[in-house]
Amino acid sequence: MSGSSIPNVLSIAGSDPSGGAGIQADLKTFAAHGVYGMAAITALTAQNTQGVRSVVNSPERFVRDQIEAVFDDIEVSAVKIGMLSSAEIIEAVADCLERYSPKHVVLDPVMIASSGDMLIDMDALSAMKKRLFPLASVITPNIPEAEKLMRAAVLDMEFAAEKLLDLGVEAALLKGGHLKGDHCTDYLAYKGGVKSYSAERIETENTHGTGCTLSSAIAANLAKGLELAHAVAAAKDYLTEALRAADMLEVGAGHGPVNHNITSFS
Repeated sequence: MSGSSIPNVLSIAGSDPSGGAGIQADLKTFAAHGVYGMAAITALTAQNTQGVRSVVNSPERFVRDQIEAVFDDIEVSAVKIGMLSSAEIIEAVADCLERYSPKHVVLDPVMIASSGDMLIDMDALSAMKKRLFPLASVITPNIPEAEKLMRAAVLDMEFAAEKLLDLGVEAALLKGGHLKGDHCTDYLAYKGGVKSYSAERIETENTHGTGCTLSSAIAANLAKGLELAHAVAAAKDYLTEALRAADMLEVGAGHGPVNHNITSFS
């Protein structure tokens, strides 16, 4: 990547044919942030704004081949990881990350879709904790995912964010979107302590892919050179504006997507 000032960001995630989550949401977010987006597909899903109908995992060897093909040819500034639904795929991704050692790895531990559908083989959870958590710059669970990871209820957001560090991660962003109230507050636990990020709660049914969007925005910002705390702040601003503009879209009868076409963030 000689002479280029545009970072390259790789998403390792599943495909959403309705375009609101997964690889599709990540690539749209990367484009909005002015970085070059790439994708290694871990699963094909049949889903829309109303739910997930079926999932077909990519073969482990093919996941490995996709990632190796990118790293062997292209300088990767950051990696975003989304849906990994089997232990074999997790092992393949971890092997590749250990081999190529990208500077930034944002791991969204996708387990539950906005519709409530389970997206991960729970047998893979221990593999994710053991192999991927030590490699992640930051993990970005929502409250239900954090509760599954810690095997405990989230009663205090700040305390829970700090407890997530006990899982062996460098940093953890605990997202507060499932809480009630006029504002949505997330908590980042990292080496600098605990930092909170509060934004106006946008009243909209278009919440499909919010987790994918936030994590890929963080990865894009890290690739552009922002420190983690600032990368998270900028990503939350982007997601808030994408939610604010979501009702401009007419996509589906369920939880529609956010509007990724917010170009002022590039």
